[in-house]
Amino acid sequence: MDDKIIRAGGLLKDYKGRKFSFGLGCLPDLAGFVLEYGTETLLVISQNDWAVSLKRDIYSIFEKSNIDVIAETGTSGENTPVEDVSALADLIRSVKPKSIVCVGGGSAIDCAKAANVLAALSPGNNNLENFYGVGKVSEAISKTAGLKLYPLIAVEVSSGSGSHITKYSNVTDLTAGQKKLIADEAIIPDRAVFDYLTTLTMPAVLTKDSAMDGFSHCLEVYYGADKEAQNYKLVEEICLTGIELIIENLPLLVKDLKNEKLREKIGIATDLGAYAINILGTSGAHLNSFSFVDVLTHGKACAILNPYYTVFFSPAIESKLYKIASIYKNYIEKDFSRLRGKELGIAAARAMIRFSADIRFPASLDEVKGFSDKHIEKALTAAKNPQVKSKLDNMPVPLKADQLDEI
Repeated sequence: MDDKIIRAGGLLKDYKGRKFSFGLGCLPDLAGFVLEYGTETLLVISQNDWAVSLKRDIYSIFEKSNIDVIAETGTSGENTPVEDVSALADLIRSVKPKSIVCVGGGSAIDCAKAANVLAALSPGNNNLENFYGVGKVSEAISKTAGLKLYPLIAVEVSSGSGSHITKYSNVTDLTAGQKKLIADEAIIPDRAVFDYLTTLTMPAVLTKDSAMDGFSHCLEVYYGADKEAQNYKLVEEICLTGIELIIENLPLLVKDLKNEKLREKIGIATDLGAYAINILGTSGAHLNSFSFVDVLTHGKACAILNPYYTVFFSPAIESKLYKIASIYKNYIEKDFSRLRGKELGIAAARAMIRFSADIRFPASLDEVKGFSDKHIEKALTAAKNPQVKSKLDNMPVPLKADQLDEI
């Protein structure tokens, strides 16, 4: 087995222990997780054609373990519209399941997390506003008498968001074209399964987009990590291992989408990205991407924005950029060992852009159809919201809200 896969697997096992089953062919482990909470569950799974075979497998696993599905519903739309969260919350309240099993990608699992919060902590009210930001869910639980979230078991089917093992839920107001974020340890799914074989049905466009989301998790956390922190070496290993696996293997995977070993490498890399953002969290590229949902998919937005931030941050992350540049050795034209500061940042950013071109991603905001100054204005306004202050704090060059317009 590839040394990087062994290293990555060891890191994930140290992180989640027996609460997370991952690898090739591990889907049947779902039954044991459900039975920890009883024999009845609410199943959230896509009703689309691509999921027919997967749904059949899930029901077969349940039947062998005498698990009853007391209700079934479809997953949310892309980017987790707030209306879909409300609908699922209403269903959870009505059936009061022993557990919730959500089978899907990041948007589906984010929806289940947010709906779980509403169903358990907000009886009769589907307003999420009080839960956006950092730690608001835990705060609400501490103020209630005996209320707690329903056990949630996440079955991931898409390499990228890491929603199955993270403390984040992104919810979108489609009318405003703006994402908002819940960040709280309390919403991490109680159990998770990611059988990387389920990603074999992902088309090339989704494969690339999701992988670059996972890449951005690793990169943004690495940029913001404090070199003096006690856990810095661990964070560096998590992030650089994930980045290496994606840069080395994603161009190969887009040419060979049915390759199981490559699917495993990308899947475990994006899981490392999920581990990383539970330790620290993302910063600039993710923050701005929330304001571009009407013109860009999330992975594309992050892939485009990170080179910009690489140059901006470069004087503060020089030693880290040497390690990043070495991973991009096939995409860097200059001898980066002789470069310093902003010049080093520009060389690394250009390598990132060449990599994007290699996987046929847009390289700059100018290439995005429909992008305008209004999106920049919206991003600036959104960045001043106290609910996302953590992303400004996570930057290696921390910014305050009153600096944003000038910077």
